[in-house]
Amino acid sequence: MSDTTSASHYGFLPDRFRQAAKPGTVLLRLETTQSREGVLDGAWWPRSRNIAAELPGLVRALTEHLGPVASVGLDADAWDDVPASLVVDGRSVHLDRYPVGDDTVIITRGERDHFSLLVVPPQANQEAALAAMARAVRTGGTDSARQILIATGIGSQPPAEA
Repeated sequence: MSDTTSASHYGFLPDRFRQAAKPGTVLLRLETTQSREGVLDGAWWPRSRNIAAELPGLVRALTEHLGPVASVGLDADAWDDVPASLVVDGRSVHLDRYPVGDDTVIITRGERDHFSLLVVPPQANQEAALAAMARAVRTGGTDSARQILIATGIGSQPPAEA
């Protein structure tokens, strides 16, 4: 089966990726180039707003591909009960509370090595979520997380200023 026929809609992933998107799976996409010229470095689709339940899987997946994660920056208002840190596989991961918005998390590997990930809201439908994730990892992408969510029908346009 060719992935080109099942991926005929721009921004959508081939069927084999949709089939892999099931509960209990960490849904994460990372940009495949080392240039990191785009606004976002990847996308994550958590299944809930329970950071203690969702973050360990993300940290494990990122550690496997990027190395140890030192901290995660997130908007505490977007998550339920955010602790100061979590222990994942025996390593402490500090949780920094930034007003970055509920549509991104900032992953830190070292002192200055940061990765910005789009966070797809847990309630998003699968088709839109996977489209948003594909768009987030476009090489050299200039769209912000908010723009991607709006373009894929997940987010809403902010109210116009008077």
